[in-house]
Amino acid sequence: MAKINSKFVCQECGAILSKWMGQCDVCKNWNCVVEEIVDTSSVSKKDVSVPDDFFTNFSESGKNSSISAQFSQRHITKLKELNRVLGGGFADGSVVLLGGPPGIGKSTLLLQILSELSGIENYVYISAEESVSQVMMRAKRLNVQNPDLKIASTSNIHQILSAISEIKHNSIVVIDSIQTISSDLIQSPPGSISQVRFCTQELVNFAKSNDVIVIIVGHITKDGAIAGPKTLEHMVDCVLYFEGDKSYDYRILRGEKNRYGPTDEIGVFAMGTEGLQEVSNPSSAFLSEYDDNVSGVAVFSGIEGTRPILSEIQALVSNTAIAVPRRSAIGFDPNRLSMLVAVLSNRCKLNFSNKDVYLNVAGGLKITEPAIDLAVVAAIVSSAFHKPLPKGAVFFGEVSLSGEIRQSHLSFSRIKESQKLGFSKVFCSYKTEDFDKNEKIEIRKIKSIREILGILNNN
Repeated sequence: MAKINSKFVCQECGAILSKWMGQCDVCKNWNCVVEEIVDTSSVSKKDVSVPDDFFTNFSESGKNSSISAQFSQRHITKLKELNRVLGGGFADGSVVLLGGPPGIGKSTLLLQILSELSGIENYVYISAEESVSQVMMRAKRLNVQNPDLKIASTSNIHQILSAISEIKHNSIVVIDSIQTISSDLIQSPPGSISQVRFCTQELVNFAKSNDVIVIIVGHITKDGAIAGPKTLEHMVDCVLYFEGDKSYDYRILRGEKNRYGPTDEIGVFAMGTEGLQEVSNPSSAFLSEYDDNVSGVAVFSGIEGTRPILSEIQALVSNTAIAVPRRSAIGFDPNRLSMLVAVLSNRCKLNFSNKDVYLNVAGGLKITEPAIDLAVVAAIVSSAFHKPLPKGAVFFGEVSLSGEIRQSHLSFSRIKESQKLGFSKVFCSYKTEDFDKNEKIEIRKIKSIREILGILNNN
């Protein structure tokens, strides 16, 4: 007879509790503990036979041409930005988890991948959120030209596995989305911790045993993390986040985990009426409306993966009558903004006790690298004194609590990208290595943030 197991699982962190509680003891979130019932049948132990070729010697993998070809094969798409993030294309047997806010363009990206991926024998798109006719309407709008594409609509994981059981090597399967897929063996609603973990494990086993590429779409929570247990990201081979502001056309595809490539690359796309278009030169796109005659505006030369990207940093310093001035930032860490304002107040003797400070990274970008500190400080000082920064100037460098400007990695790439876009001056750390003299760009090395005041006075 079937045995019924009941357990209480936190839907936020996945912790298993002995009884229902209003607050989870582990993550301290409220109203997130749900009772889940699992029906399991008693299974007797039995001996499992192991095939003779169960293990493969590493020394023999180089001699066996079929094995070495299997390890090195990549399926390259026509989307170069996607290939950059994946590290050269999709690997056979890989499981990719794609997350992002609703309406950002995840389904659009997937249909374009299925349309522009060559060397595949089977193209399968399974949607548990939309009907086949709805998916077909989007495919026609995106002008998808792939007669081999098969579309289905179901939310039962066993029906999905039965339908794709005969699919083998050189195939790709898209599941949209994992939070709406469920199993009859687990008596809990779709999207619960148990359902997501079980269905994902079944898909991972299928991908590995049949050497098939599987792309799983995952919803995200209000905090921006992929919904479900954290182990979900450990189960897959690659985790991609598709992010961006709906107010802007630009979309950022960011790799958070990748067993077959780098984890710090990004791909930049622009959303149009006919789908996603690649942005080959993101620096020009993010600086398209840059005006160097306005105070409070600085240009930052950042690094995303191995690619330098120039972005516009906007700051506004205004008087306030409230007791606690505001420190607000979009696309930048507000805590770090408060720290930089405190460094300016202490090291440069500037008074921000009665002033609000607002910061914005133009274009909807989110920048986390410390090298942006110097550009943020320059923009704040420029806005505070109502003086524009020098024309054609670019800033990068980390600011320490002592006010010292520290060296940033890949300085040469940052400077070359600034020169390519027509900028004439680069302000960076005094510890930046020397380069060959170049008549087209001037490198100004500064030691302390106090020198920013001198730059404004001499401008």
